[in-house]
Amino acid sequence: MPSKPAGTLYRGREGMWSWVAHRITGVGIFFFLLVHVLDTALVRVSPHAYNEVIGTYKNPVVGLLEVGLVAAILFHAFNGIRLILIDFWAKGPRYQRQLMIGVGVIWVVLFVPFVIRHLTHVFGG
Repeated sequence: MPSKPAGTLYRGREGMWSWVAHRITGVGIFFFLLVHVLDTALVRVSPHAYNEVIGTYKNPVVGLLEVGLVAAILFHAFNGIRLILIDFWAKGPRYQRQLMIGVGVIWVVLFVPFVIRHLTHVFGG
C-alpha cells in the first residue's frame, strides 16, 4: 500500500482535524457572540428584563458552558496562530505535527488552571 504523499496538510491527519475543530469552535464562538449582543441590547429595551435574563445565567449549567466557551476561544486563538505560521512560513507545512502539539500544550497549560479556578467559583464559593 503506498504511503501518503509527504508535505500534505490534510488527508486525515492533524491538519484535517485541526481544520474541523477550528471551524466548530469558530461557529460556537459566533453563536455565543450573537446571544451576548442580543442579551446586552436588551438593556436598552427593558432594564428589568435584562436583569432577569442575566439572573438566569447564574447557575452551574451556564458555569460549565463558560468552561466550554473558554476552551473554544483558547483553541481557536492558538490554532489560528498555527495556521498563520503554516500559511506564511515556508517551512510551516513541514512542522504541521509539531505546531499542533505546541497548540495542545499551550492550550492545556492555560486551560487547566482556568478550569480549576472557575469551577471553584461556580460550585464552591
